[in-house]
Amino acid sequence: MGILDLEIDKAHSARMYDYFLGGNTNFPADREAAARAMEAFPTARIAARVNRQFMRRSTRHLAAGGMTQFLDIGTGIPTSPNLHEVAQRQRPTARIVYTDNDPIVLAHAAALMHSTPLGRTTYAQADLTEPEALLAGTELNATIDLDAPVALSLNAVLHFLPDDLHPHAIVETFKERLVPGSTMTITHSTPDFAPEAVRRASEAYRAAGTRGQARTHAEFTRFFDGWELLAPGITVPTRWHPAPSDEFADATDAEVSCYVAVARKPV
Repeated sequence: MGILDLEIDKAHSARMYDYFLGGNTNFPADREAAARAMEAFPTARIAARVNRQFMRRSTRHLAAGGMTQFLDIGTGIPTSPNLHEVAQRQRPTARIVYTDNDPIVLAHAAALMHSTPLGRTTYAQADLTEPEALLAGTELNATIDLDAPVALSLNAVLHFLPDDLHPHAIVETFKERLVPGSTMTITHSTPDFAPEAVRRASEAYRAAGTRGQARTHAEFTRFFDGWELLAPGITVPTRWHPAPSDEFADATDAEVSCYVAVARKPV
């Protein structure tokens, strides 16, 4: 790969998210766009951090329950502790594949991700909208065994796929390919609690070059058709096995405006 233009003069959704999380992999254009998003949705930073805390709790829960293979699609900028760090603390031999379709994210990820000696962590450039090609990737198949259960993570990524990109059909492709015992974790923005603020935030993202679509409870629930939801089912991230020590544990549903769930493919 030659010299990569990171386009630091343009806002980037992954670096905006990194800024919301308090990371350092962002630039003035990202911070300016993030500020506009926060004008529209003042609790965007709280929502991002609560979502991140859920990712860590759900990963810890799955690893403690025996999952040793993780596929994180649309990973974005790695902000420590990232999914592989959480999983490998529970299971040092865990194998993790991160994928994203953005070479900007690839450049940052290659520099920031490090596996435990006993496990393996790999980054593969792949596009969520081409699930068959993603699952056939050489790096992915050299790292995890798709004939054994895999913990699929789609954290804060599906709301960047409007309906014309057929996100439900994409998720069904992954569900069909994964073997029984596999799990799927999804977080997704919703207009159900603060419709006007979420609408304005979506407009701010579109102005920064990123399309998206928040989804209702019914639309979110469809992603899990045919799979068994793990307790407590579909909820907001602050109520999914909450930890009292979590930052913003008392955030309201409107402040978070996000649904989460973890489900397992029936055996």
